[in-house]
Amino acid sequence: MAKKPSLGRQKIAISKIPKKNHLQVTFSKRRSGLFKKASELCTLCGVEIGIIVFSPASKVFSFGHPEVEFVVDRFLAQDPAAPDSGECRLIEAHRNANLRDLNAILTRVLDELEAERKRGGALDEMRRAGRRQCWWEAPTDELGLCELEQLGGSMEELKKNVMRWINELMKSQNSY
Repeated sequence: MAKKPSLGRQKIAISKIPKKNHLQVTFSKRRSGLFKKASELCTLCGVEIGIIVFSPASKVFSFGHPEVEFVVDRFLAQDPAAPDSGECRLIEAHRNANLRDLNAILTRVLDELEAERKRGGALDEMRRAGRRQCWWEAPTDELGLCELEQLGGSMEELKKNVMRWINELMKSQNSY
């Protein structure tokens, strides 16, 4: 069975997705993409950010740097200036260092995941190619008429050989 060629990335209409299953999958993927972009923005620009998202299943997800509560409290207090004490700067520097380390680890893990996905795809393709070469090992519902006829003939030949070997073994046992 030939795999359909991919259509690649397609532009989609921005409107509510009617199917709940598709909606949940899209939400999950886009949420992780949003949080990744927010993390990158924090790392690159040193900004404080807070994102709170409610899923279609009414679950809450949040991302914040340094913390969602800190950003929300600062927003609600209408305090445009961050606290400027030495202790706060030290804590912020420590958080930024940890965040950079965690982002580097995340990037490395995502790269490894992508490499493993590509490797898995290559292995799947090798397995499919091997199946095409050893068609007799494929499930019978995937075989064509010609292959099924050939398989049937081979099985008849195998049956004859097995019967011949059984007869020879019976003769040799009877002669003793």
